[in-house]
Amino acid sequence: MAELTDEMKEMVEKATVFPLATASRNGEPNVAPMKSVWLTDDRTIWIADNYMKKSLANMIENPRAAIYVWGPETKGCLQIKGDVRIVTSGPDYETMRARVKAVSERFPAKSLVVLTITGVFTCAPGDEAGSQLL
Repeated sequence: MAELTDEMKEMVEKATVFPLATASRNGEPNVAPMKSVWLTDDRTIWIADNYMKKSLANMIENPRAAIYVWGPETKGCLQIKGDVRIVTSGPDYETMRARVKAVSERFPAKSLVVLTITGVFTCAPGDEAGSQLL
């Protein structure tokens, strides 16, 4: 399990859209943009499932995922990989649901994806691109 540095946490907080990459048990890839994403501690990221179909099916079959942290506001680029679990009830689910509904009632907030960080890689261009940071 990896813990984000303060600089990495700041990048996550500043990003606005997070591409989420998943793969089925057979390796069929999928990537989808996520907006409802929260860093809950140094090792955990929450992702709200509002409209996931292929991503959710992939994570049920293969509980691993990666998110991409990039944008002009982040001043850098990270790929964060981790183990995922899907939560559909309980206090964490209710907290996520309240956050999503506070933005708009139209979002269904069907489930909570909890990503436990296992590795962080740089995706900035240059000789170090793809290097593991944590």
